[in-house]
Amino acid sequence: QVQLVESGGGLVQPGGSLRLSCAASRSIFSINVMGWYRQAPGKERELVAIAATGGISTYADSAKGRFTISRDSTKAAVYLQMDSLKPEDTAVYYCYLNIISQDYWGQGTQVTVSS
Repeated sequence: QVQLVESGGGLVQPGGSLRLSCAASRSIFSINVMGWYRQAPGKERELVAIAATGGISTYADSAKGRFTISRDSTKAAVYLQMDSLKPEDTAVYYCYLNIISQDYWGQGTQVTVSS
């Protein structure tokens, strides 16, 4: 079993930055994808950014140019640098991990963008 532990959420003013971190509870081989999704109140969970093993990253249109995803190649960890945050980025952000055919999710971390 794998647990994902997230950190880095919080309250930030519009235009500010946050960095989310996620690490797996143990070393993992055969990772396909790690990344981030988010869910705002009353909305479905949506992709923010994912990074596949091998270097290909995919971003939601809303994240392009403002968010940067990165992975630590030495361990099962993924990060999301979020700049130029907007109120519409307010949501619970979930870490995601795919190993072959298994999906794992973190417990979520709240990001609130408000003045």
